[in-house]
Amino acid sequence: MTGQTQTTTVGQLPTPDGEDSRVAATLTRLVWVLCVASIGVLALRLRGGGPWELDGLVAVDGLTAVMWVTVTFVSGIVHSYSRRYMAGNRTIDRFFGRVFAFTLIVMVLVAADALALFVAAWLAMGLVMADLIGHVDGWPQARAAAALSRRYFLASTAALAVALGTLWWHTGATTVSGVASALGEASGTVVLFVATALVLAAMIQSALVPFHTWLVSSMTAPTPASALMHAGFVNAGGVLLVRFAPVVTVDSAFMLAVAVVGATSALSGKLLKTVRTDVKGKLGCSTVGQMGFMIMQAGLGFFGAAVTHLILHGFYKGYQFLSSGSQVAHESPKSTTATSSAGPLGAVVVAATALAGGVLFAALTGKGTKLDSGLVLTLLVVLTVLHAARDLVTRSALPTSVRYGAVPLVALPAIGIYAAVYGTIEGLLGGLPGVGATAELTVAHGLIAAAFVATYLAIERGAYKHSQRLYVVLLNATQPPSETQLTATEEYNEY
Repeated sequence: MTGQTQTTTVGQLPTPDGEDSRVAATLTRLVWVLCVASIGVLALRLRGGGPWELDGLVAVDGLTAVMWVTVTFVSGIVHSYSRRYMAGNRTIDRFFGRVFAFTLIVMVLVAADALALFVAAWLAMGLVMADLIGHVDGWPQARAAAALSRRYFLASTAALAVALGTLWWHTGATTVSGVASALGEASGTVVLFVATALVLAAMIQSALVPFHTWLVSSMTAPTPASALMHAGFVNAGGVLLVRFAPVVTVDSAFMLAVAVVGATSALSGKLLKTVRTDVKGKLGCSTVGQMGFMIMQAGLGFFGAAVTHLILHGFYKGYQFLSSGSQVAHESPKSTTATSSAGPLGAVVVAATALAGGVLFAALTGKGTKLDSGLVLTLLVVLTVLHAARDLVTRSALPTSVRYGAVPLVALPAIGIYAAVYGTIEGLLGGLPGVGATAELTVAHGLIAAAFVATYLAIERGAYKHSQRLYVVLLNATQPPSETQLTATEEYNEY
């Protein structure tokens, strides 16, 4: 299991001259040019005006612009990092070609207006990512992981094709922008079927439970490919739900079901992470939980929050994977840990910081100031701050003054930045159909929030640790198929 963290040594077969690849250098420069151009497009979008359209084929709106900047920036970092990581590798040109192709495909996907183009880009994105997972030809495990991922991605594409094909058949709509106005031509049953297929496609692509197997099997991918996967590829599920918000928001009961699915994966991912011992495995399970959190936000009707979450999570998780090699250590277990109980004063600091964070978020965004579903979103912010503050306060290796004093000084400005980004994203999505209305607060929302909080607090307090059966279930759920696992050091050293 721990061997999976060492994929940073993949493929060190020297090139004849050992020099930096011209292809790698050229594509790295090109992707940074695309990033600069994308920032320019975003600046123009922030100035207002309708989307730029091209004959029903593509439409550059606020979501397109912000996703272009996110995708090209992350890709630029991955390209730059990979020039040293892949230096001397005989397949460096092929690797860079795939990474650059993936970048272009995602840019097409987020701009696609034609339904057929959207499906084609979705399919191509999955196929290229599967090739990156199986990049090392000499590893049978890498080839098996690629084959497994490819099957999942094809299933996701099939669900998407069925959804959009059904939508076209019953409404005649051929573009994403035309879906909202055409929905009146379809019956409620048809719309519900389409919405279910869309959510299924998003769940598979974003590796939600129980479709997370492909993600935990992908650790054979070169670390830069893993960074691109967790910072970009898995976010496609959120983009899909935003693009087809008019479909998934038609039925309030269905939206609640989506929220439940997201919450289940969010909590499951947090539990799965606790039983993994390898660095990249923990990060993978964390992504399962974070993508569930994103889908939960979409299910609650906060599409702006979902997009904000996928962007910020993408930046953070990309950094985490690229720096994962520095966290690998071979050492014996220690009897002591670097954490301790927060204590009464620490508990007060954590609780006060979490409540202050929720109040600040509500004041800056207007969410949670009325009796609507905004209260649920604010509650999620409070829980997030609570977790981060508790993690810092319980680090006994830090001085007491730092642990207690730095918590509000770090957490509250971070909430302010998050609220500012959220407000900007919400403004950019303002013109998209189906993403602006705030759902009314219902008893069902209250039950979902209560169940989420209760389970979250049980996990934080470690109540799950008292069940050996649960531990075994979680451990089994994190294990990829045996044919995709690398366990012997010799298998790494050979390549």
